[in-house]
Amino acid sequence: MLTRRKLIKRLAVITASLNLPIWKDVFASVAGSDELGELLPLRPLGNTGVKITMLGVGGHHVGGEMSDKEAEATIETAIEGGVRFFDSAEGYQDGGSELRLGKFLVPKYREHVFLMTKCEQNNIKDARKSLDASLKRLNTDYLDLWQMHSLESTEDVEERINGGLLDAMLEAKESGKVKYIGFTGHATPKTHALMLEKTQIFDTCQMPVNVCDTWYKSFITDVMPALLQRNMGILAMKTLGEGAFFEKWETKNKELSIVPEMISVKEALFFVWSLPVSTIITGPDNAEMMKEKIELARSFTRLDEAERQKLIEKVADIASTGKAEDYKYGE
Repeated sequence: MLTRRKLIKRLAVITASLNLPIWKDVFASVAGSDELGELLPLRPLGNTGVKITMLGVGGHHVGGEMSDKEAEATIETAIEGGVRFFDSAEGYQDGGSELRLGKFLVPKYREHVFLMTKCEQNNIKDARKSLDASLKRLNTDYLDLWQMHSLESTEDVEERINGGLLDAMLEAKESGKVKYIGFTGHATPKTHALMLEKTQIFDTCQMPVNVCDTWYKSFITDVMPALLQRNMGILAMKTLGEGAFFEKWETKNKELSIVPEMISVKEALFFVWSLPVSTIITGPDNAEMMKEKIELARSFTRLDEAERQKLIEKVADIASTGKAEDYKYGE
């Protein structure tokens, strides 16, 4: 387990970045509006020049156990609440998530939203086909962001690079089918570090960012500094530990997460929003849960360094074992 002294030293780079003018302006910003109504506060997507809402909708949940009616209601609730960032992936429900966004979101709101999906393929030929299929399901002729999905190991990184996936992504960007490109993963920060070492082409990176992360295979301390140095957009996921922080559930070790006894949902989200992330991608189970997250976003006030450190220390006992983040594995 990290000592408090070592942990503070590892977090120093992140803390320093919060004092940069760009992030000072973000934390002081207020919501604007568009033709659809009042927006949630906007944050810069790295060096793209684009700003996105501080909260985004996770496509896995929209395409999951919800009925069509509930999925549509959740999307409408997000739009009404000022959310303009929508996530998906070809692998979610075998394209089901993309189909629902293509049915309920795109026809009415395409010009107002930032639309993103992800590719699971490992070679240029399949990636080209994957992109065309995603565009068709999403009912659009371009993506705002196309990401390489779910890097799991250093071997996975090498396989996708050697298979020409980077070439496929650059080709898609140059053709206008996608505006920006990125990569994602949740298993281990080593994969992200290797991908950053191997290439300079990406605009964004999606990864776990939460109050427990700093203690175990940390993306915050081991990946975020490099992303900030390159001014890449940071898309935060698993901010509630894939649901484990606030639900009693059995992990692979048959032990229960106890984070609910330590911190609140509000504290967990405020912790992440107080870091230099472009957005939190949330997975709502229904429209009501979407509304709750929107209300928290509207009430956000930045936590200072001492407040963030206090929350990190609160979860130390469970977080340092990795039990709170069961999705991390491998190297």
